[in-house]
Amino acid sequence: MLDKLGFRKTKATDQFNIEDNLEIPSHVAIIMDGNGRWAKNKNLPRVAGHHEGMKVVKKIVREADRLGIEILTLYAFSTENWKRPKDEVDFLMKLPGQFLTSYLKELIEKNVQVRVMGDESRLPEHTRAAVNQAKEQTANNTGLILNFALNYGSRHELTMAMRTLAAEVQIGELKPEEIDESKISGALLSHAYPDPDLLIRTSGELRLSNFMLWQLAYTELIFTDVYWPDFSESHLQQAIQHYNRRSRRFGGV
Repeated sequence: MLDKLGFRKTKATDQFNIEDNLEIPSHVAIIMDGNGRWAKNKNLPRVAGHHEGMKVVKKIVREADRLGIEILTLYAFSTENWKRPKDEVDFLMKLPGQFLTSYLKELIEKNVQVRVMGDESRLPEHTRAAVNQAKEQTANNTGLILNFALNYGSRHELTMAMRTLAAEVQIGELKPEEIDESKISGALLSHAYPDPDLLIRTSGELRLSNFMLWQLAYTELIFTDVYWPDFSESHLQQAIQHYNRRSRRFGGV
């Protein structure tokens, strides 16, 4: 059975083999959406959806690592999410600590490197401490890069990048005519990564919600009705299968 965007209704145990001759995207980004609606449908508080969503992160990280994905960027908390009720925001700020406390040992064993992309200055001290500990203890790992977009907003990122370039022009280190795409990309928070090959957004919403607007210019986009707490390894596999059906021409023929 298919949802409206072609995802089969599957069991969580469904799996495909890396040997299926599919091209595995190097950088996968995911907008993890639908936790609140998942909880509402089950007559549960919204925070229950966020807690369940945290469990899914672990499963998807393991599967991304198994498949050979090199970078997994997860949109964990946006600059706009501060507008949510305080109790919900407070709960969301506790999740990084809970996630990393329960999972950091495995991340280290699996050679996963934890990174964060966003404005960390506004995060509560306990959230920053958990994140910094994970970054420090996995800094020398050379496997999958697990990149959390935390207190991230693309317009803010672009604004800060323009200020950086403007400051370089002002002090004479950069000429205006030298500003090109590579200079802009180099001033972004994602400067160390290639642009995402594949973006997945769960929950049925068909928008980018201020996420990596510059970087997604030629990314393959997949939207699924599945809420994030129901997103399984098989859904990630199906997204990669859909990705393999695309012809990536980057504006060419």
